[in-house]
Amino acid sequence: MTNLQLHHLYQTRRRFLKTAAAATSGLALSSCGWTLAQVRPTTTEENSSGTLRIYTFSGYTDEELFKTFAANTGIKVEADVYDSNETMLAKMQAGGGAAYSVIYPSDYMVRQMLELKMLTELEHDRLNNLQNLLPQFQNPGYDPGNRHSVPMSWGTTGLIYNTKKLKTPPEDWDYLWENQQLLSKRMTLMNDVREVMGATLRMLGYSYNSTNQQQIQQAYEKLKALKPAIASFTTDAWKEQIVAGDLFVAMGYSADAAEVAEESSSLQYAIPKSGTSLWTDTMVIPKTAPNPDAAYAWIDFMLQPAVAASVCDRLNFATPNQSAIKQLSPKNRNNPNLYPSAKVLEKCERVEPLGKFNDVYDRYWTQLTSS
Repeated sequence: MTNLQLHHLYQTRRRFLKTAAAATSGLALSSCGWTLAQVRPTTTEENSSGTLRIYTFSGYTDEELFKTFAANTGIKVEADVYDSNETMLAKMQAGGGAAYSVIYPSDYMVRQMLELKMLTELEHDRLNNLQNLLPQFQNPGYDPGNRHSVPMSWGTTGLIYNTKKLKTPPEDWDYLWENQQLLSKRMTLMNDVREVMGATLRMLGYSYNSTNQQQIQQAYEKLKALKPAIASFTTDAWKEQIVAGDLFVAMGYSADAAEVAEESSSLQYAIPKSGTSLWTDTMVIPKTAPNPDAAYAWIDFMLQPAVAASVCDRLNFATPNQSAIKQLSPKNRNNPNLYPSAKVLEKCERVEPLGKFNDVYDRYWTQLTSS
């Protein structure tokens, strides 16, 4: 059983209830103008097998999406998941990513992979639906003109908490330190050096992207003091635990917060007042892609408004597709956790690649997580 299948087991009950309706609407996408004719002839053995392998964060795909794509193209999809951009990059650099034709890096990782010359420059004439993107996603700073990447989701990082366990809800990152005794072994932080260090830096009044070693040291000391109360550093495993009531608060992404909120009405999401990260997850084609034709087919398929709206409603994440937003359910479209106000977004900042200074973050992170 793959990691992706294990992830879906957790949500089987909720998503099963939606399967019948999703199957009907999903298969109807074949009439939305997206056809197999857009997939160019292939020659390699793997391409002729009609299989596309993708490497993605958990929560972005499900079997319904794969079935719909296969019904439209005849191409089978297989997916593996990773819990952080750094895990993905390490696998790619070690040669373990050569089997994947589509990868889902976050914005800052796109820039880092470009610096490492790992990404294919996209042929925009093979992507008929780029014009569906919101204006702010059509020329992003991390990849001007979307020359190497296509945005597929965006959101914030914050705190998911149980209202039945906490009398006072968290409003900022410092809540974890101020309530350390109450939260002891009942809270988790992400397994992501830039998110955890960045949130702590922001709490201290600094930038997520600080290159001041004294500031990094301060953030490390704060986290070191908090560590005895942390149950674990995990990006995904907290979900089952917080739904079961074993955790009181978890650091996580807005999309994951929307997901677990459907499991329990007592789970809420807080975007920290001092600021947090604003992220975009993208789709790219690595230079080592064994099936680039199927990769183009997949990306263009995901840009279809009906496809994007269907998968976002089903899996609860925010889309950068302006045409898809119009087709979302009101519950999703009007969710301020998925689509925060301009005032909230003003205090958010994107994680930036820091070149060799990443080694400083990594050194402190190793000390923190291994001690």
